[in-house]
Amino acid sequence: MKPARGSCWAAPIAGGALGLAFGFAFGCGDAATARAPDAPAAGWSHWGGDAGGTRYSPLDEITPANVSALEVAWTFRTGDWDPSGAVATSFQATPVLRDDTLYFCSPFNRVFALDAESGRLRWSFDPQIERGEHGHVCRGVSLWEDAQAVRGASCRVRVFTATQDARLIALDAENGRRCADFGANGEVDLEAGLGVVERGEVRATSPPTLIGDVVATGAAVSDNKRIDMPGGVVRGFDARSGALRWAFDPAPPRAAAAGAAPLAPATDGSARFQRGTPNAWGVFSADPARDLLFVPTGNPSNDFYRGSERGEIDHYGSSVVALRGATGEIAWRFQTVHHDLWDYDVGAQPSLFELEMEGERVPALALATKLGHVFLLHRESGAPLFPVEERPVAQTDALGEVSAPTQPFPSFPPPLHPHGVRDEDLFGLTAWDRGKCREQLAGLRNEGAFTPPSVAGSVQFPGVAGGVNWGGAAFDAQRGLLVLAQARLAMVERLVPRAQASGFGPRTRDAWLVPMDGAPFALEQRVFISPLGVPCTKPPWFELIAIDLARREIAWRVPLGTTRGSAPWPFWLPWAPPGMGGPLATRSGLVFIGAAMDGYLRAFDAASGAELWRDHLPAGAHANPMTYRVRAGARQFVVIAAGGHTSIPSERGDYLIAYALPE
Repeated sequence: MKPARGSCWAAPIAGGALGLAFGFAFGCGDAATARAPDAPAAGWSHWGGDAGGTRYSPLDEITPANVSALEVAWTFRTGDWDPSGAVATSFQATPVLRDDTLYFCSPFNRVFALDAESGRLRWSFDPQIERGEHGHVCRGVSLWEDAQAVRGASCRVRVFTATQDARLIALDAENGRRCADFGANGEVDLEAGLGVVERGEVRATSPPTLIGDVVATGAAVSDNKRIDMPGGVVRGFDARSGALRWAFDPAPPRAAAAGAAPLAPATDGSARFQRGTPNAWGVFSADPARDLLFVPTGNPSNDFYRGSERGEIDHYGSSVVALRGATGEIAWRFQTVHHDLWDYDVGAQPSLFELEMEGERVPALALATKLGHVFLLHRESGAPLFPVEERPVAQTDALGEVSAPTQPFPSFPPPLHPHGVRDEDLFGLTAWDRGKCREQLAGLRNEGAFTPPSVAGSVQFPGVAGGVNWGGAAFDAQRGLLVLAQARLAMVERLVPRAQASGFGPRTRDAWLVPMDGAPFALEQRVFISPLGVPCTKPPWFELIAIDLARREIAWRVPLGTTRGSAPWPFWLPWAPPGMGGPLATRSGLVFIGAAMDGYLRAFDAASGAELWRDHLPAGAHANPMTYRVRAGARQFVVIAAGGHTSIPSERGDYLIAYALPE
């Protein structure tokens, strides 16, 4: 039976021969309850809900008892997508709220301001980026109020947006006009000081981060293209003038000690920051009271081979680095993967909250990684709050490469993702294609999550997309739960000697070659799938997990999604194909999330993990949802972007959709 649009839908799963016994429950929950006239307003001021990225709201109008009554309140369409598919877009934006206005960006970096209760357009701004063949994405914008400006002054409240052609732009929140006193005509060039940058190599895809009167940003640098890619510098600019206040060049400490990069950007096009260093493409977190900025970092170039001669180029790679917001000085760094040869870069925003430990409230930071590891650190020092063990791991056999002898494993939470593929993990639609998966596995290196890439080919599980990716985690402050979504899709990584790379065939959906110029190898990547096109590892391939931080245990874990969109009705099974996106938690005990390939927005019971409601969207919802109430006694809205994703075969579109209980 198909679920009705906006219906309640609970589907607990029991184990069978293939784990496919189902129980369905419809009509759970009461009708909408009356709102208290003094129900307080609650906003969503940052991409992650607050500066610390908790993705939590104190609102409780929408509850497990009435969530089944949710309905679409309004829909806004940006127009920013290409129905022909010639220009690829991912609509990953999460809006931010100020007073009664929502602000967000489209995949083409257009910025929109909407009436938060009606969805009506108030203004839009177009930076007029060039629309090319690479996938277009913008995850969000940021707000800042100038405490020194008089009320009513132009640009007293600013919207900051960073673009895919490497510009940082300041807009007046009232009308969307450029703030003329910021940089040159309201913008700063983020390619300054990087040296030679080819088209599309440096793109800002995440919102800037404000701390004090500094606006900080990194950028995404293209993976695996060549060894001397532009550097991954993180910079802090004056939020009023756009002047460069500081720059964190993630070069190895010994290189930095030889001579700090000057703050003045280069005017002759030469590089002022070391090339090939780790970049910071994800969303930062901030602790303004401690003047700390928490930066998740990626890999140096190239991701899968760097060679022993590059030394400590990855010293700041696959880490969280704490910087002083005012100066950019390094307070501490914690590395999640040593000498990362797997593209296990940290994409998730660090989550900041207070953790109860031995009767004291400790300022904590939770960092979820692509490995399915979650590291809980002391926010002020970076010290682990629970033991982290360095364990010996498999070593590389690639000529000229040296791998790290050990890797860090957290004791709590324990690793959430399987490490490596065992025979009992194999899957197939028939005994024949499962046997073919077994034959593939027998010819590959398979020595756990840290099996290095090899000429023979190596299984990588978790794969390059995760574990946990940029969607990050939500912290339910009411229940002490850390909730996150993780993918479970194995990959095969094969180093291709340079002389053989030119003979590789055309890219397909499931296999491709990346050049890694400057290395003795290119890299073939492919999904570990059977001849019938299904993953060779058991479902679910996407799941939602809640960690009880008080009881020190996994509270629950459930499949996230069905095969709708991947298989015809009635074969919509809860195998949960891999998705992308993160959760939202509310005080009432709900977890909202899109992310799944089947195109639903869902609500789960935070206490049990039971799915209470789902609504099918007109396009894939690979963005993080948000919620708000703009004034006392008004409706609570839940908003999500639905526009699909360039790497996920879900429906494309341009929808921003708001849900609420009936009036």
